[in-house]
Amino acid sequence: MKQQDKIPTSKVARATQFLKTGAKIGGNYLKYNVKKIIDPTISRDELHQDNATDVYESLSELKGSALKVAQMLSMDRSVLPRQYVDKFQMSQYSAPPLSGPLVVKTFRGYFGKAPHELYDTFDINAVNAASIGQVHEAWKYGKHLAVKVQYPGVAESISSDLKMVKPMAVTLFGLNEKDVERYTEEVETKLLEETDYDLELRRSIEISEACKHIEGLIFPKYYPELSSKRILTMDWLEGLHLKDFLQTNPSQEARDRIGQLLWDFYDHQVHQLRQVHADPHPGNFLMREDGTMGVIDFGCVKVIPEYFYDNYFTLINPDTVDDDELTEKIFYNLEFLVKEDAPREKALFTELFKKMIRLLGQPFAVDEFDFGDHSYFDTVYAFADELGKVEEIRNSKVARGSKDGLYVNRTYFGLYSMLNELGARVKTNRPEWLRSKKQAAQVS
Repeated sequence: MKQQDKIPTSKVARATQFLKTGAKIGGNYLKYNVKKIIDPTISRDELHQDNATDVYESLSELKGSALKVAQMLSMDRSVLPRQYVDKFQMSQYSAPPLSGPLVVKTFRGYFGKAPHELYDTFDINAVNAASIGQVHEAWKYGKHLAVKVQYPGVAESISSDLKMVKPMAVTLFGLNEKDVERYTEEVETKLLEETDYDLELRRSIEISEACKHIEGLIFPKYYPELSSKRILTMDWLEGLHLKDFLQTNPSQEARDRIGQLLWDFYDHQVHQLRQVHADPHPGNFLMREDGTMGVIDFGCVKVIPEYFYDNYFTLINPDTVDDDELTEKIFYNLEFLVKEDAPREKALFTELFKKMIRLLGQPFAVDEFDFGDHSYFDTVYAFADELGKVEEIRNSKVARGSKDGLYVNRTYFGLYSMLNELGARVKTNRPEWLRSKKQAAQVS
């Protein structure tokens, strides 16, 4: 894989890169429109492919928050055309890595030493490279280690990058501007946390310890003496990312076992810890044929406020949506509805969000759910397409939904997506109060 010898870090250099990308996108649209004149039946697939390639290549060179946003969008197949999803998923662990001299420079900046002076052995070539940092293999204490090195200038460029990403997201992907504004506010806060490896070290140790009782989950040991604000050292964990794991043709039993681990891991974090590993993409899980799974990267952790938790998960109980008065109260609490809504808007949004909750809450409405049921996901994506065409949503003057829901929704979407790819059948363990009393009465 081609290495990068430098990363644009100044505002001017990064803005120039965005402008170059904009020019390429404009050229792609011009080419598409000319072809459309010649052949009116031509689809937009080639346009999407060209734009996805140009945007990804540009963001890959910039690294940081721009590439992270692409990664996050790639998890939401309801937002982007397939071509963008396929290309942006590469940012999860296949971005172009930094060259050796830049890695050494980072180590000297934080430890006053080159990596080979700190470790018994250090592989200067990265084995994985993502949006915020890249991973190297090392050995010390007789142990095989993983060393995460953050890209230079990432933390300092977050705010300006997001300002430049926002108009691209609005125009290129047709997103609501108010939603994007709300989205980028929350994203900026979480990205600043993700670039703080001191914080990640503390959270990694805390959450790993709190979840170690879940049999089958494997967490690395972390090494504070070999870590800093921009470098993080931990045990190397063996295992395969989801795509590679599936290529081994694992048994349904192994798929179900790993799927159950994923579900139980998130269930415990959300309902017991009230903070959650909010970056559930395949690059953060290492799956094994025996059904065990390694969990890494606690850089993105969402602390769930009590008020939001109570309202959000009350909606998950299937009985709630049948109670119009309670549902309306929660919709206002969670900002699905706002006091400025006219009666027609209130009725429209109420029905749309009720339908969304019933649909996305289906796994919680049963004791076992088959995430390999593609018809369920086809229905989810079709509904997302339907939402995208509702003019009142696209042109809304206010953002819909609490900002606290952004990362919680993202967490569940990522979890559902991985379980779907696994084709896992999962026992949907959950707190007793989330279970329907009506359904229980009908069964008895």
